[in-house]
Amino acid sequence: MSAAVASAIPSSLSKPPGGAPRPDTDGPSAYYLEPAPPIADPEDDDLEYEEVPVEEFEDEEEDGEETLERAVRRMNEGRFFGVSVDPVIKTEETPVAKLTKRPEVIDDYIRNWLSSKGLVRSLDAFQNEWYEFHQRGKLSEEDVTTVPDVYQRNQELADALQKLRVDVDNYKEIASKARATYDKLRKERDFHRMHHKRVVQEKNRLIGDIKRLKKHYESYEPMLKAMQTKYEVAMKEKMLMRLERDRLAGKVVALEATLRQERRTAETGGSARATSVKATEDKESARSPATVAPAGQATASGKKHSSLPLENRPNPYGSMELPTLKSDRMRQVHVVRAHDAAITSMKFHPKKMILATVSDDKTWKMWAFPTGELIMSGSGHKDWIAECDFHPKGAHLATASGDGTVKLWDFAKGSVTAALGEHTQAVWSCAFHDTGDFVVSGSMDYTAKLWDVQTARCRQTFRGHADSVNHVGFLPYSNTIITCSGDKTISLWDARTGLCSQTLYGHTNAVNCVAVSLKGDAVASCDADGVVKLWDMRNVSELGSMDFGPHPANRVSFDPSGSTVAVASNDGTCRLVGVKDGTIHCKWAAHEDGCQAAVIDRHAEYLVTGGNDGTIRIFQ
Repeated sequence: MSAAVASAIPSSLSKPPGGAPRPDTDGPSAYYLEPAPPIADPEDDDLEYEEVPVEEFEDEEEDGEETLERAVRRMNEGRFFGVSVDPVIKTEETPVAKLTKRPEVIDDYIRNWLSSKGLVRSLDAFQNEWYEFHQRGKLSEEDVTTVPDVYQRNQELADALQKLRVDVDNYKEIASKARATYDKLRKERDFHRMHHKRVVQEKNRLIGDIKRLKKHYESYEPMLKAMQTKYEVAMKEKMLMRLERDRLAGKVVALEATLRQERRTAETGGSARATSVKATEDKESARSPATVAPAGQATASGKKHSSLPLENRPNPYGSMELPTLKSDRMRQVHVVRAHDAAITSMKFHPKKMILATVSDDKTWKMWAFPTGELIMSGSGHKDWIAECDFHPKGAHLATASGDGTVKLWDFAKGSVTAALGEHTQAVWSCAFHDTGDFVVSGSMDYTAKLWDVQTARCRQTFRGHADSVNHVGFLPYSNTIITCSGDKTISLWDARTGLCSQTLYGHTNAVNCVAVSLKGDAVASCDADGVVKLWDMRNVSELGSMDFGPHPANRVSFDPSGSTVAVASNDGTCRLVGVKDGTIHCKWAAHEDGCQAAVIDRHAEYLVTGGNDGTIRIFQ
């Protein structure tokens, strides 16, 4: 900064001695300093300084008139501050703030540095000496020029270098941690790789052992089959021996009764003796199991047709206190792999703890209950078997098959004694009358038939359904046949006349099964929508309806007391439902696939289910 310019700066616009920048300047690099008071020097005593009063500027600012001196001074100030001043044109435009980077001169650079460090006394001493040297002309032109940008750039680079050094230290620390983590992961990888190799070796060794065991097991397979066959034959012989023992015991009882009667008739005479012999023969024939002749020998043997009993027979279970199933305590106790295909029906023996099952594999089997030991099996149908039922005396079994026949099996003879085959399509169901002299069957040909067991002839055909007859049965100790059909109806038929006495409506889909309680006062039915309905047979009306859909309900059955109904559903579940309130007491996912049958034993202790997986599951 030259001396002429420094002297031309008004004292009102100069910077105070502290070196702080003016607030109206462009930045920290622009400083306007007030000349320091001259130092008394003997050589400069002849210099005179003109004092400029501050009041002149204040008066000029207050005076609104434009003078030549004021205009010249404004122009000089404009050139000094870098702002163009037009003394004539004045506009009302809003000023726009601008920030201009101006290079610093050397003395301003030093002043800024000293001010930033707070060196006030050093700054005052510097200003005094600087202006003294400047007035004496001891400063060259290079000393008063601007500071080169390279210094400022060097300072910025030094700051950036320092920051980068700090970042490098941080990155080194992060890299060391990452290296430690990498080493740890590499060790874990090596460990897991070694463990994987060991597992693979063990797996290969186990696979080899399994192959050797399979090969070794194949050598035992024929032996196991032979042993299974021998076991079935032995169990069959055991069952036959039991039946023969029961038959002989009955004969012994009959002979004892005959002996006692003979002793009595010895005193009363010949006529009484003849009467006793006849009574003994009748009693013996009643105790011995009923024999069913084949269809081809029925008329040749001279046997007469059986007759239906009177209608007004009393039901012995009507006044009895029958056991009730404790549904809240049921749990699965046993699973038996019974058949190779789906189990379609199950029935309990009327006198012994024996369970009969039939399946789509064309066989029927009898099992000791609840141990699940196989007692007897039979095959002879050409297609699947849909239903089975025991003779009331327990010596025969009736099976209904998809080959259109109903076959009667004699356990004593171990063979088929009658094949009832007048249906034109598959037979879905069969049931014995309580006397054991008749069998009713329902078929896909829309009819139900009543068969005489003695003659193996059809005694009555029941026509009226508009679709397949899916299930049949007798009302206990009556001549009334109940059928359900794919036409969504349930019908009651008189076995003597073959006429429909009552039809029950209410289902909206095919009725799959109908079950009657032992007391004969309640009937349960289920359909393909999963709806179960309860009916009162005393006034032939609907008691209630329960929807267990959307899966079909395949079978329903009562417990001995008639207070609980077991429902087998196609989703693999089995439900126990109360008859009075219609609430679900228990529900089990009994089978992985559909549950086709559910029965309760006569002591109300066990629930047995059969499903599409070929297993029977026992709940106690």
